[in-house]
Amino acid sequence: MKAARTDEFRVFAAGRAGPLFRSACLLTSGDVHLAEDLVQETLSRMYVTWGRARRIDNPAAYAQTVLVRTFLTHRRRRSASEHPLAELPEATSADRDDPALRMTLLRALSQLAPKDRAVVVLRYWEDRSIEETAAALRVSPAAVRTRCVRALGRLREHLGGSIAEFAAR
Repeated sequence: MKAARTDEFRVFAAGRAGPLFRSACLLTSGDVHLAEDLVQETLSRMYVTWGRARRIDNPAAYAQTVLVRTFLTHRRRRSASEHPLAELPEATSADRDDPALRMTLLRALSQLAPKDRAVVVLRYWEDRSIEETAAALRVSPAAVRTRCVRALGRLREHLGGSIAEFAAR
């Protein structure tokens, strides 16, 4: 019984690790090492609850929620403000798009507060509804709408006209 459950979880983890890592990279503004840590922590927490996962309608969405909550918990820790300097990020296989656009967007995302960043990633990257985003963050739908408006406004301020020049390419 336990071996079958473990095998089920391995299949789930193998299928969700990539999407979780991409979301974690966005949440961490491109810090791939922290993103890997967040995915590992998320999968660890999912494994602990995997026996109860049969009662969860959508384990993939639940894993995404666990990832966002893990990220927000990490940001609250005192050590979360420590950043290594003078290190270049490792290149990933996802770098086949325009690197200048990616870096501009990641830099802009890093300027947002962690909860604002989580709202933007869930709403516009994960394409979640307002209600799903509110449930994942344990806030009201009105709070999600407010955070979306403010976060998008901050992104527009930070990006200015530069995003239009990248989109025109």
